[in-house]
Amino acid sequence: MSRKLGLEPYIHQSAHVVNSTLGIYTEVSERCRLDEVEMGDYSYIMQDGAVWCATIGKFANIAAAVRINATNHPTWRATLHHFTYRAADYFDGAENEHDFFSWRRDNRVTIGHDVWIGHGSTVLPGVSVGNGAVIGAGAVVSKDVAPYTIVGGVPAKLIRERFSAQTAEAMERLEWWNWSHQRLFDALQDFRDLDAEAFVQKYAA
Repeated sequence: MSRKLGLEPYIHQSAHVVNSTLGIYTEVSERCRLDEVEMGDYSYIMQDGAVWCATIGKFANIAAAVRINATNHPTWRATLHHFTYRAADYFDGAENEHDFFSWRRDNRVTIGHDVWIGHGSTVLPGVSVGNGAVIGAGAVVSKDVAPYTIVGGVPAKLIRERFSAQTAEAMERLEWWNWSHQRLFDALQDFRDLDAEAFVQKYAA
């Protein structure tokens, strides 16, 4: 069922969004959880997604059951359990460990513009995903993903380049994701009909 998106983000009533900023024409579907997230214009996340401490660009396509910034536990300690850093939940008079949460925030995830993250994928802390990249369904992304590449697997590895280097560079220069809503509409048929090479040839300045 289609819905009319607009200047106000669409957040399903079952979703939980806190400490976050969402752009225009954005959508957060059923049972998603977003905390400390910046999501750019036109981006969406489908049902059961979970995102913490991440910057997501414009026109991001995030499928169902995706986890972005799946946080790390302290593997160097005697215990992995969070009673050490969420101590206030367990002990009277104890405080949560602010330095530990600062360490987690230092590993913020960055997702570029027009990225597609496939169903059930996990993006680990500190990863940066370039513009136009594709992450295959079920992938576990532990390293940065270059722009306009397709990666997949566990751990995720390069499958192929989406475009030639020349077309990818032209797309970066074009920055169509910064076009106005009207200009996007004016170019709609070309987005539908032209391949990437023909599109950048037509619209390159």
